[in-house]
Amino acid sequence: MILKGMTLIVDDTVMMRLLIGFVIGGVSGFMQFILLAKFTESITSGAINKKTVLIGVSQFFLPLAVLLGCAFLFTGTVIWAAAGMVTALILCAVVRFIRNR
Repeated sequence: MILKGMTLIVDDTVMMRLLIGFVIGGVSGFMQFILLAKFTESITSGAINKKTVLIGVSQFFLPLAVLLGCAFLFTGTVIWAAAGMVTALILCAVVRFIRNR
């Protein structure tokens, strides 16, 4: 990224890294929503078993693994990966709410 005057010039490789981070975060956020939905359905139905605990634990560690992976493999994309996660989680929740109404 280069700042000339008041214009920010971003080259293609930087934009590609940001896009990769956002897409990785979006996929991760969708996976988190699926895991969270399965976990809450199991808990509220009273079906607590090893699979439910495994889903809950994996839902907890998935964002950590994805963000650390982005930090080490694609430096500078962590914030965009987090933004993708949040966006996917919110969109999935809104779609599920509208569909179940």
